Amino acid sequence: MSAATHDEATRRDFLYVFSGAAAGVGVAVTAWPFIDQMNPSAATQALATTEVPLAPIAEGQQITVMWQGKPTWVRRRTAAEIEQVRAMSNSELKDPQPDQERVKKPEWLVVIGICTHLGCIPNRDNAGQPGGYLCACHGSVYDASGRILRGPAPLNLAVPPYEFVSDTLIRIG
Repeated sequence: MSAATHDEATRRDFLYVFSGAAAGVGVAVTAWPFIDQMNPSAATQALATTEVPLAPIAEGQQITVMWQGKPTWVRRRTAAEIEQVRAMSNSELKDPQPDQERVKKPEWLVVIGICTHLGCIPNRDNAGQPGGYLCACHGSVYDASGRILRGPAPLNLAVPPYEFVSDTLIRIG
């Protein structure tokens, strides 16, 4: 192989590699706006956490706050409600889960208020369960821990991630 052919081959290889790299960078620069638009919006990120003051909630009272666009219930349960849900055996539940796994402090219940059957919003008509919930659309009944007792709903009401910031404040999310 002559020196001229060797130089041409080296230049050609360089041009191929450079052209391929330039094309790859061009594709990445062009694709980035399309990929970036799939990230959550600033409004959604702002709702990623919600702080809820607990002091105004009386025993037996429940408030609804919005977290990530979902109604989220914060309920201060009574001693009778806590006693009833803790006394219930897992064999009575469609989706067995002890109350202790669903709450961080016995008197506070935090659940997403969306029925797990078809996404309806249950109401606090207790349907025979003190502190329980009834999804009137299809008859799903939940107890004071948000666990499904009967009806077509397959799962318990979801518990969002939350933490107690202090004795009078929780952060959901």
